[in-house]
Amino acid sequence: MAMQRTPLLMSKILDRGATVAPNEAIVTATAHGTRRQTLLETRNRAHQLAHALRAAGVAVGDRVGTFMWNGSRHLEAYHACAGMGAVLHTLNIRLSDHDLEYIIDHAQDRLIIVDADALPLLEKLKGRMPSVERIIVASEADDAPWDTGLPNPVDYEAFIAGQPTQYAWPEIDENSPLGLCYTSGTTGNPKGVEYEHRSQYLHTLTQCLTDSMNLSATDCLLGIVPMFHAMGWGLPWSALMLGCKQVMPFKYMDPARLIQLLVDEEVTVSAGVPTIWQGVKAIYEANPGKYDLSKLSRLTCGGSAPPPSLIRWYWDTLGVEMVQGWGMTETSPLATLSRRVMKRSQLKLTEDQQFENVAKAGQVMPGIEVEIFDENFNRLPHDGETVGEILVRGPWICSAYYNNPQPEKFHDGWLITGDVGKIDPEQYLIISDRSKDLVKSGGEWISSVDLENHIVALAGVAQACVVAQPHPKWDERPVALVVLKPGAEVARETILAHCASTFAKWQLPDDILYVDSIPLTSTGKMDKKVVRAKLAADGYQLPDQRG
Repeated sequence: MAMQRTPLLMSKILDRGATVAPNEAIVTATAHGTRRQTLLETRNRAHQLAHALRAAGVAVGDRVGTFMWNGSRHLEAYHACAGMGAVLHTLNIRLSDHDLEYIIDHAQDRLIIVDADALPLLEKLKGRMPSVERIIVASEADDAPWDTGLPNPVDYEAFIAGQPTQYAWPEIDENSPLGLCYTSGTTGNPKGVEYEHRSQYLHTLTQCLTDSMNLSATDCLLGIVPMFHAMGWGLPWSALMLGCKQVMPFKYMDPARLIQLLVDEEVTVSAGVPTIWQGVKAIYEANPGKYDLSKLSRLTCGGSAPPPSLIRWYWDTLGVEMVQGWGMTETSPLATLSRRVMKRSQLKLTEDQQFENVAKAGQVMPGIEVEIFDENFNRLPHDGETVGEILVRGPWICSAYYNNPQPEKFHDGWLITGDVGKIDPEQYLIISDRSKDLVKSGGEWISSVDLENHIVALAGVAQACVVAQPHPKWDERPVALVVLKPGAEVARETILAHCASTFAKWQLPDDILYVDSIPLTSTGKMDKKVVRAKLAADGYQLPDQRG
């Protein structure tokens, strides 16, 4: 018996949530509260947006840019573009003018939908976006009236007004492009990663698996990870399919506002980078008994490895499971996940042993292959000791950059991730570092991530960032930048003694620098490139190099 050959199109699953749970809420944070609409209203408005885009000349395969925070209208753009076969190009609001100008031109965006409060940032590119035919401005009730000299502006609500609430989604090839995301470009221009319908369909189903993020229609999701970063980790697609309640923080990312959203909306699952969860922890600890987080079940943490001490705090204090994920824009982004118990044999482990597993990057998702290789692309053993370059392949893994061939980033069907790590006998991936962030000292590698996680576990330390600094004899040596908690005093000797309890003497930082803050990238990770550049600009020298 032959099966039906139905193409794997996102349009086949995105209307489902509004069909099965039409009255579920989509909540958007505003300056003075929240704005609410139902999932059915959101779906109908997405269909109206698709009609409006089509009337504006957008055809299958055309790029539509979004310059937006996490909000209901951004979700409508996700839904509309995917359904009608346009390509959603999520523009990172935090990128430089130079990078934005490059990627808008490189993508050849025809229209850009922009949140009114982000309009001044986009206006800096006036006259520098030749492909853009019109600007659609989405404003909130408490926004000031907007005006712009950008091409053919129109209010979002006026743009979709009067359009039909049913769009007949076209049948297109399942390998057609769906989305376009650009890496943040640590060197050279940002690189575009094109997501296809088939790849995201499979990614969406996998993300909802019990042993993955375990998403359910019964969940209330607070998606903190920006929707302009790796398609919001794919969570908007999954939540639309399932019919979850979704809470969107918009631009209001301060920990006090986020923790209040967690409480008020009875959030069960959320997703963000470690710095977000460190901030929420600090607010909770500073206000004993104020916040009821009893509905919160789990947090997904990605972007960089969360400190094991942070993972343990959430479990011991709140009974909240922190799920660590590893991936990147090029992997859509889900590649591995680590949960407290990931297989039946682990039910017998002690709680401490279970948390040792959570501190790892995790086990590979079904359908994906992850391997470690040496510099000659020989596979290395999964012994938990041997460190190699991490390569990955599978149906939602980038095989080439958009209109920018870079063969050095790929090998024999594998994506060369730029991460370095090992795989243990239990088949857990353990990230040692980004290859560019490892410290190579005297021919030996030192993991900056391991040192950072150890230092931040020390009482009184809020954040730690370890970077390499040039050394005349050893090539490079590690230096630790440390942010202390308010009122805390932690001596340099205390930090070094704490590190010496775990690390060999040659692995210890050569210097401890106390700073007020550590610069972050556009996606909330510590920006080590900026840290290294600032140290160089300040003329910093290691202690043993000083005269």
